[in-house]
Amino acid sequence: MPLLRNLAFAGALVLATPLAFAADKPAGEDKAAAPASLPADASVRQSMRLEGRTLDYTATVGSLPVRDAQGKAIGDVVFTAYTVPGKDRPVTFALNGGPGASSVYLNLGAVGPKVVAFGSEGDSASAPATLRDNPGTWLDFTDLVFIDPVGTGFSRSRIPDEEAKQQFFTPTADVEYLSRAVYDWLLKNQRMTSRKYLAGESYGGYRGPRITHYLQTRLGVAMNGLVLVSPYLSPTLEDNSDVSPMAWIQTLPSIAAAHLERQGRLTDAAMREVVEYTRGDYATALMKGRSDPQATEAMIRRVVELTGLDPVFVRRAGGRLETQAYLREVFRDKGTLGSRYDSNVTAFDPFPTDPEQRANDPLLDSIIAPTTTAMVDFVTRVVGWKVDARYNALSYEVNRQWDRNGDLRAGAVTQLRQAVAIDPRLQVLIAHGWNDLSCPFMGSILTVDQMPAMGSDPQRVQVRSYPGGHMFYSRADSQAAFRRDVRAMYQRN
Repeated sequence: MPLLRNLAFAGALVLATPLAFAADKPAGEDKAAAPASLPADASVRQSMRLEGRTLDYTATVGSLPVRDAQGKAIGDVVFTAYTVPGKDRPVTFALNGGPGASSVYLNLGAVGPKVVAFGSEGDSASAPATLRDNPGTWLDFTDLVFIDPVGTGFSRSRIPDEEAKQQFFTPTADVEYLSRAVYDWLLKNQRMTSRKYLAGESYGGYRGPRITHYLQTRLGVAMNGLVLVSPYLSPTLEDNSDVSPMAWIQTLPSIAAAHLERQGRLTDAAMREVVEYTRGDYATALMKGRSDPQATEAMIRRVVELTGLDPVFVRRAGGRLETQAYLREVFRDKGTLGSRYDSNVTAFDPFPTDPEQRANDPLLDSIIAPTTTAMVDFVTRVVGWKVDARYNALSYEVNRQWDRNGDLRAGAVTQLRQAVAIDPRLQVLIAHGWNDLSCPFMGSILTVDQMPAMGSDPQRVQVRSYPGGHMFYSRADSQAAFRRDVRAMYQRN
């Protein structure tokens, strides 16, 4: 799920109620009161219908302690696991992004056995949050463990805020304790010898290669495969946009895809043409700048054709389409805003005459209620894991406290290359929605095209794109295609 800007997401952030990491310090006491203990793990037997047959499984909600270097418990990571009886079943660990997003979006939106409707055009935040069998689940070919980082879901810190920032809310600390959570779950459940996979969405796609490399080199656990969903891999691609064309090369194909979809002409062949133009004549024209007016003029005409935007708007922008300006412009005549996560998912603009967008992203605001309601009811009533705490589907407080300095700007491409080089059998599938402007698919294409082959299998690291946006899996056809591609990857090793 979404990468909360400041990192790769624009738009005003409306802070949620701050998450309490520990009780306020009473007068005269040196330490904050410790939070109440979490319940013991709880399980329930369930079943679903998938492709004409019944799939029986066990759903378990529980927690793993996070310990510091001295062995002191400083936090708790809550997980939701779905397991099916049988020998030699793989296990997949799944994380979302943010930073500040729980794993509910992959769980109840993409690959878990149950799904709730959210993230599509016309979805209502107040509609019944009813769980139904998920035809896109991966549970028939892998067990699933969804991990909520500290400060998200019901996971929490046991230490004061300032210490928690250092222990949990830096990119390095985040990767290290989450890697240990994967190790601890495997140990606790006697699954060390199982085939192991990792799925990460958005900022979880930044976590994915780094966790995989850390597990390989520090904890001695090797992943068999890595699935990156709308990943935030290389933030520096968009740097220096005054000179470098990279920022505009990344976003133009997604804007063109949204236009093709509105016209009913979105196909693989059409998108191949868009991609080739973007990294060919479009990039060349941007690099030439004012030195070649004819190339610039031809580029502006082509961008108008690809996007369907007002020629005056495109000309004033110099063919460089800034995301938030585009999202207001494309539906201006209807008084609605597009989402940076899928520009064809819209909501009414409450401030249409303001010079700048004042509302938060329309898709983000609409998904918190159904996902929170469905997950809290599932955990506390269906599974019976009784907890008296707030559930954070999206924590703006975690995002606000996040350390955005240091190795975050380095991205995760270095660790992706290293992890692939270490293990010649490691498979990597990078999946995107064509309409996503928060983590555009073009960035992953450019990144993978620069990686050395590292073996004879051309599919070992591949990029696949589908109709839709950041959460393309909310569309039935895209989810089905994604499931087929992931299953094929699992079958290769």
